[in-house]
Amino acid sequence: MALTALDLGFRGAAVGLALNLVMAGLTSSVHAQGTAGTGNNSAAAPGPAFSDTGPDAAAYGAAAGFPVGTRTTSSQLENLVGSYSHFGEIFPSRQVRRATTPWLFKRAAEPAISYKFGSEQRSIADYLGHNPTTGLLIAKDDTILYEHYQYARTDRDRFLSQSMAKTITAMLIGIAVSEGKIKSIDDPVSTYVPGLAEAEYGKTSIRDLLHMSSGVDFGEEAEGGRDLNRLWQDMVAGAWISGKGTVNSIIQFNHRIAPAGTRFHYASIEPDVLGMVLRNATGKSLSDYLQEKIWQPIGAEADARWMLDAEGFELAHFGFNAVLRDYARLARLLAHDGAWGGRQIIPAQWMVDATTVRPSDGYLAPGKADRDFGYGYLLWLLPWGQRQFAMFGDFGQRVCVDPASQIVMVQTGLEQTPEIWKLWLAALKRFG
Repeated sequence: MALTALDLGFRGAAVGLALNLVMAGLTSSVHAQGTAGTGNNSAAAPGPAFSDTGPDAAAYGAAAGFPVGTRTTSSQLENLVGSYSHFGEIFPSRQVRRATTPWLFKRAAEPAISYKFGSEQRSIADYLGHNPTTGLLIAKDDTILYEHYQYARTDRDRFLSQSMAKTITAMLIGIAVSEGKIKSIDDPVSTYVPGLAEAEYGKTSIRDLLHMSSGVDFGEEAEGGRDLNRLWQDMVAGAWISGKGTVNSIIQFNHRIAPAGTRFHYASIEPDVLGMVLRNATGKSLSDYLQEKIWQPIGAEADARWMLDAEGFELAHFGFNAVLRDYARLARLLAHDGAWGGRQIIPAQWMVDATTVRPSDGYLAPGKADRDFGYGYLLWLLPWGQRQFAMFGDFGQRVCVDPASQIVMVQTGLEQTPEIWKLWLAALKRFG
């Protein structure tokens, strides 16, 4: 799969370091949480599995205890484990407070699962032994089947989303539409962000930004990061030098090379434009809106953190941090098409629209948007027949969802792992 253009890693980014390793908002009552089988009276089932090592652990800094590093070294290989589990403390971020009473998963004893990779028959243990995964969780609806951690990470560590944050932004757009704060996703951005009225992004509809089909030229990692790096420098790392701020950082990318709504081109700036729409339409920060509308209603067990730009706005395309089970709660919400405990948190029709390619949007279909995958509302459409989709983040971050079987899989990691799709299909065959 050609994944290098899909996600934002910010490998070389250096923004202020505030090394505060206080894991706020996590309590022992939810450590290894969950009950076995059908309820609290069942015999205890296995909880999370923890390992102090993982593939190439020495290269990832095992001898030094997987250090976080400094503001200039946090992206180095030997510091990735620490950086990607403390990103919300390294960089400026805003807290998303957990639910007062967490919703708890049930647990089942780990069943056997196997799949063929190349000429080998492999198990989950083999998968973990070959792929630098910090966390892996598979659940069916409300029951966790697997929960494994490597490299001395635990269920109290908050893992970096990378670009999976984009999907969270789209979920919040759907809620804002349902509340009438955004009248229509066919509205141009300038309806909500007057500062972009004369810019090409301001003339683009919300729908086309959700589809990453604005037609505005923006060079991602596949183009050598020519614009991605400049956006980072101006909006985040170097804003105090350039003085451009969020709006002016976006306005500088103002050359349309295709009509909107006619071609897919992955561009991390487009969710940032949508983040401005959300802030203006709701009058709230993305973190506060997420906390009120999703995080607390789904019973999140731990505080999350969302990275901020130089003006104190959340990066709508990057930098969300949460514990593994809370990512699984988000996945379960998606698997239920936005419903949770009898309450429709995200409109069901929005979820269908977000994960379905309209006949007029054939360029977004699997194999068209990308060599392997399609694209919905800031999430990826999987190519295996029935409606399946995933949140993607660079370095192997994945949240995979199959609404039909309510199977979800969450992975946090240190590099891309194409083998994950063999594991995902095996999980669907075994548990679906």
